[in-house]
Amino acid sequence: MTAVATDLHTTAARRLAASGQRYTSSRRAIVEVLVRTQAPMTLPDILSADTTLAQSSAYRNLSELIAADVVHRIVTTDEHAHFELAEDLTEHHHHLICSSCGSVTDFQVPAAVEAELDRALGQIAERETFAVDHHRLDLVGRCQNCG
Repeated sequence: MTAVATDLHTTAARRLAASGQRYTSSRRAIVEVLVRTQAPMTLPDILSADTTLAQSSAYRNLSELIAADVVHRIVTTDEHAHFELAEDLTEHHHHLICSSCGSVTDFQVPAAVEAELDRALGQIAERETFAVDHHRLDLVGRCQNCG
């Protein structure tokens, strides 16, 4: 296991412990699936990627991982939410969300564009006397498969 993976699992265990939960083998398996794919996944995708996971407990475990800020839930227009590791455990990115099929794709913008976004959003937050922790940008439209 790489040092990054070890740090990730240590952080996940620490965050779960802070909310009174254990880092069980099922929760670790879910995190491992999300690490391997490095893309937002639906619950059926997660279950397909690790057939040892039981559907009955996987959703409950995802809820606990979300509550502990280990996993982030992305709501789309399809019937399944998508799940990914919390951004501070990976790297800053944004999402393309298809309003037709519900697919979610990560994307990053050049550093100069990200800096301009931060500046513009900071100005809006200051005007509204709002303290910003971070930002997320979801572009909603139609993917190339849905045209």
